[in-house]
Amino acid sequence: MMRRVVVTGLGMVTPLASGLEATWQRLLAGKSGIKRIEKFDVSDISCKIAGQVRRGDGSDGTFNADQWMEPKEQRKVDDFIIFAMGAATQALDDAGWHPKEREDQITSGVLIGSGIGGVEGIAETSLLLRDRGPRRVSPFFIPGRLINLASGYVSITHGLKGPNHAVVTACSTGSHAIGDAGRLIALGDADVMVAGGSTGFRWPDLPLAARYRPASTIRRSVRRGLTTKIVTAS
Repeated sequence: MMRRVVVTGLGMVTPLASGLEATWQRLLAGKSGIKRIEKFDVSDISCKIAGQVRRGDGSDGTFNADQWMEPKEQRKVDDFIIFAMGAATQALDDAGWHPKEREDQITSGVLIGSGIGGVEGIAETSLLLRDRGPRRVSPFFIPGRLINLASGYVSITHGLKGPNHAVVTACSTGSHAIGDAGRLIALGDADVMVAGGSTGFRWPDLPLAARYRPASTIRRSVRRGLTTKIVTAS
């Protein structure tokens, strides 16, 4: 018999706000997280708006990466991992789940995916390799870009030693991650799973040029936050 699964904690890093309550209140108030792009030149791109996570000191719903990850570690990874760390930590705090005993740790896992992963770091490093040679490439290049390292960082930081996976299904990634995590619990492979999806990049040329070709009439945000859910067995 499959076990019932419930959601016990939530965390969010979105263009509306960082944090579940702040995001929800702005949503109820009819606020929009879509704004004109100002961080880089968009004069030659047809779409000039995006959902951008607001950076700041953590007040008024802004996202302060230092609250969730050491600055030294931030420099090693792309934004999607930092967003994942923020939302996952919020979800764990919301659920009150911080396992210390080995039995609890090995039955608690992580399943966080990303639609595109560390495209910013890959693009930047490819130019660095071309212009300055292989000796200038950071040894942290690969672990800072791989999609499954969002789950990896959350797992290592919070001592979650159960199943550890990642999903890559474009814009359906977060939903699929939550569904797959729920099945792991229902089938008895884990008791607790932190699950969700994360995407974020600031390096515009490659992803924006590809996404906003004139042939497409679809407009999607260049920068997405993360909604992470923690689900537990009932």
